[in-house]
Amino acid sequence: MGNFQGEMAHEGVQRGMIRLKLDRGTAGPLEILCLGSHSDDIEIGCGGTVLHLAEQYPGSRFHWVVFNAVGVREAEARRAAELFVGRDHLQGPLLKSFQDGFMPFSGAEVKAIFEEMKQNVSPDIIFTHNRKDAHQDHRLIAELTWNTFRDHLVLEYEIPKYDGDLGQPGVFVPLSQEICQKKIRFIMDSFQSQSSKRWFEESTFLSLMRLRGMECNSPSGYAEAFYGRKLVL
Repeated sequence: MGNFQGEMAHEGVQRGMIRLKLDRGTAGPLEILCLGSHSDDIEIGCGGTVLHLAEQYPGSRFHWVVFNAVGVREAEARRAAELFVGRDHLQGPLLKSFQDGFMPFSGAEVKAIFEEMKQNVSPDIIFTHNRKDAHQDHRLIAELTWNTFRDHLVLEYEIPKYDGDLGQPGVFVPLSQEICQKKIRFIMDSFQSQSSKRWFEESTFLSLMRLRGMECNSPSGYAEAFYGRKLVL
């Protein structure tokens, strides 16, 4: 089970807000597993936090797994992963071609990939989808994450969409404005095949980070938020 250290914030910065720090027992780089159903999910859901962790823990290794990266979206997923973490720190990426919207009907094959991952990596942090996400592919990946990695720190990210399924996450990662702008720039540069979709706009991504930043009293005004079902203080 992933551990946190808890402490009250310094006076004048997030006064009264409890701040949590990773407590791994040892110093040094992290092993981070990033899981996404589709080729832009990781970047949208936790791209800012990935950039933040890469800065805070130099030398960390990022295992990048995307289950639907087909055609032009395969190249986009590869480019985005390299932009966010750099080739030297990227394990993979592991890109699969399951059909969008049909992953629950290929559950055995998807589960086999998780079992293989379990044999090859024991991450300090896992980023995955929210179990209550309205998209069926997202829910399957979240479920298999918990079924496979039962003693790890798992943080479930959120994806804005037409369904309107945003909830009340309880774990927040304050981000600098510079990291937020970098996240948005990398997303817009990498996933140009999505540019025709009305929701795929800089304002969508920035607005959600601003809302979550307000909720956690982030010094910059911006943050990403996650659902943490099991946290050890």
